[in-house]
Amino acid sequence: MSDNDHNSPSKNSDKSDARPQPPTETEQKQGASVQQAKSATKEPHWERDLLTRVALAAHQEQRRSRRWGIFFKSLTFAYLAILLIAFLPDKLISETGSAIGKKHTALIDIQGVIAGNTEASADRIIRGLRGAFEDKNTAAVILRINSPGGSPVQAGYVNDEISRLRALYPDVPLYAVVTDICASGGYYIAAAADKIYADKASIVGSIGVLMDGFGFVDTMNKVGVERRLFTAGENKAFLDPFSPMKEGSTQHIQSMLDSIHRQFIDVVKKGRGERLADDPDLFSGLFWSGERGVELGLVDSLGSSSYVAREVVGAEDIKDFTYRTDYLERFAERIGATFANTLSSMGSVQLR
Repeated sequence: MSDNDHNSPSKNSDKSDARPQPPTETEQKQGASVQQAKSATKEPHWERDLLTRVALAAHQEQRRSRRWGIFFKSLTFAYLAILLIAFLPDKLISETGSAIGKKHTALIDIQGVIAGNTEASADRIIRGLRGAFEDKNTAAVILRINSPGGSPVQAGYVNDEISRLRALYPDVPLYAVVTDICASGGYYIAAAADKIYADKASIVGSIGVLMDGFGFVDTMNKVGVERRLFTAGENKAFLDPFSPMKEGSTQHIQSMLDSIHRQFIDVVKKGRGERLADDPDLFSGLFWSGERGVELGLVDSLGSSSYVAREVVGAEDIKDFTYRTDYLERFAERIGATFANTLSSMGSVQLR
């Protein structure tokens, strides 16, 4: 047997000894301890980083929420301030201005047709007039008129109230200033002023009364439609446009218009007095320019509202006392008018 044959078993045993042996139980415990130690050194840093990121995110979210909160609070405050200013009573505004102690010229605008359901109704004009005269710092009152006229009743209410206020506050003069037009009922109001001012191109006058309508009698006959109208009272329907006018009805209407015209003339003569020119056309219903109005005595002088406040009154600061309804009040008025119209249309018998 050769030496190689004797050595081969030992070589095989060396190779088997070189193979990796599984760790013993002691080695496994030692490895676990080492791993836990490493984890112990890493875990606190990971938790700290996570908490830091969460805290930063929460802080940023709070800042964003705070900014939006400030924005919406400011927006709400501005909205409430606008509402407060819009709906603040005129009297409170007047009292606030009066506390300052500076004299001003009060202004009331009369715009459009003078009627009970318009911005130029007697109730609204009178509210403005009373507020202006009651203000302790009012040096004078200006009625700025731009109206073609309207109801003689509404104009008469305002004229009477002006006379009452002028007697109650004799030291506060009232001036009427005409812008584009001051005709008929508009001049009825202006006649109560201490003086009347206008632009040279303004329209003034039209001291007269009218009542108009339409008649469809011939149209009904041509179409062949029969009018059936039942009344209690001989003259109840004398203004019916589908019935012929009677001579007595025409005379009655003319008499009524003449009476109202006479009232108008008396008011103008009382307000203007000897300043009126002796002209036969003065009360005929004609109207003239502001320049011609000065010659006829319908206007005292030419000038605007700012001119009167600055040069005549001496209080250039103009304070508006015009009564204007707010949006809520207008909405309520429209709802009320609609409801009233609905009720009135439910019955066929009406007193009017």
